[in-house]
Amino acid sequence: MTRQAVKDALKETLDKVLDTAVGRAGGAPGVVAMVTDRDGNIYEGAAGVRDLGKKTPMTTDTVFALFSTTKAITGTALMKLVEEGKVSLDDPVKKYVPEIAEIPVLEGFDKDGQPKLREAKTDVTINMLMLHTAGFGYEFFSHEDRKYREAKGVPSILTSTFDSVKSVLLFEPGERWNYGVNIDWVGKVVEAVSSKRLGEVMAERIFAPLDMSDIGFTLSPSMMERRATIHSRSQDGQLTPKPELILPQSPEMDMGGHGLYASIGEYTKFIRMILNDGAGVLKPETVAQMSQNGLGELKSGGWISSDPTLANDGEFYPGVQKSWSYTFQVNDEPTPTGRPAGQLMWSGLANLFYWIDRKNGIGGYWATQIFPFQDVGSYLGFLEFESAVYSTLKRFGQITT
Repeated sequence: MTRQAVKDALKETLDKVLDTAVGRAGGAPGVVAMVTDRDGNIYEGAAGVRDLGKKTPMTTDTVFALFSTTKAITGTALMKLVEEGKVSLDDPVKKYVPEIAEIPVLEGFDKDGQPKLREAKTDVTINMLMLHTAGFGYEFFSHEDRKYREAKGVPSILTSTFDSVKSVLLFEPGERWNYGVNIDWVGKVVEAVSSKRLGEVMAERIFAPLDMSDIGFTLSPSMMERRATIHSRSQDGQLTPKPELILPQSPEMDMGGHGLYASIGEYTKFIRMILNDGAGVLKPETVAQMSQNGLGELKSGGWISSDPTLANDGEFYPGVQKSWSYTFQVNDEPTPTGRPAGQLMWSGLANLFYWIDRKNGIGGYWATQIFPFQDVGSYLGFLEFESAVYSTLKRFGQITT
């Protein structure tokens, strides 16, 4: 089977998936999706519009707020420093970012709604941040974090400020897995060690070697022109364009947990780097380490929403055991979409989803711009997209499960 025949088969199948995702009742306004193998993209598609109000067509060079799909790139920047012996994963974070030692542990709230706090007994380590076991949460995935922020006047993380990640520890560091602002603190470690902004480190150490130029924490004029509008879906299913929803330009802090903007072809270059065991950016043994469960007996799971305008309750592949690595979710068992056990994925708040299958040398990215997270239209489209990729490639003998 020739490579072109595989690409033609994927195009025929996946174009229909994208068209259905935007055309069905309650669908997404627009989507860009791509699939890459170790040699290059084997599918690129776009459907729908960037903005329901303006009807500007979605195109493959449309620019998206990447939100938490930023995290893996920040983790890569940190692992470069580990390779070079400049930091150790076991180091206490306060060695590089002293402010973290001031973050207390929350033990509940008094009758007046004021937080009851204590000092942490355990130092937060870089390893805990990378694995989301430090104790941090997110304001939209934790009622306690949200209540603490309101009581103490801690700004939203969408303000892109250092103060926005100085929230509270929801439990003693190391006790369990909980998704939160950990990777923003990792970005501060990278900056402290490198004496440069996180974006500068990424540009020099990751983007330049991979020829990634259409990406950054601050939008260039060209990127701004091609930016997809974030839409908000109300409880009755109606979508409203929110062109004012944009991360601060230029941000006070390069937010390692969620701050990058990019066109999706740039991200598939990053996915290919992981598929190709580092591709001159990281050592193969580092990529192998980043691809392994780091939680031991602990597991990652689903999430609850504390802000229904930003997130729905949910979980990826309920019933499939999942763990965490540096810094991806690992499906410990095969997924219903066809992805074999032991592979990598994550997502972004505005309904962006990617996976990296190192076993088969395949990765994909599904990009929309919709709140709240795990949108009924976009997430269903992603599941259909991944399933169609695996069924098509399996039919042509390109993968094993």
